[in-house]
Amino acid sequence: MNMNILVIDAQGGGIGKQLVAAIKQNIADAVVTAVGTNSTATAAMLKAGADYAATGENAVVVGCRKADVIAGPIGIVIADALFGEITPRMARAVGQSAARRILVPINHCDNIVVGVADLSISAMVQGVVKAIQALC
Repeated sequence: MNMNILVIDAQGGGIGKQLVAAIKQNIADAVVTAVGTNSTATAAMLKAGADYAATGENAVVVGCRKADVIAGPIGIVIADALFGEITPRMARAVGQSAARRILVPINHCDNIVVGVADLSISAMVQGVVKAIQALC
C-alpha cells in the first residue's frame, strides 16, 4: 500500500531534505511530496529524492488534504513561525488535516518545546522514519 507522505519545510529546507532522503531510503512504498515555503526549501527536498514538489501557501493547503502523513519541523503548526514563513492558513491546514502529523521538535524562532531530549537532527529524522514505519 502506497503511503502519501507530505514533507513541509521552510528557510533552506535542511530538515526537509534530510526527512525526504531518510523516508525514501527506508520506506519503499512511500510517495513523498515536498512542499517548501520558498523555492530554496523546495529545491533542497526535490534534490533529496521527493517524488513531487511544489512551493507556497496553496501547495501546503492542497497537500494537507491529500496526505496520509505530514512531516516537518514543529513550526509548521505555528502561525508566523520559521521567521514568518508559516502563514496562519498553512498552520491551520496542517492542524486540521486528517493526516497523522509527525513533528520534529526544533527549539527555534521563540518556540521552545520542553520535556524533549536534546537530540541531533539526524537522530530526530530517524525517529520520524520509525514513526512512519509504525503506521505502515
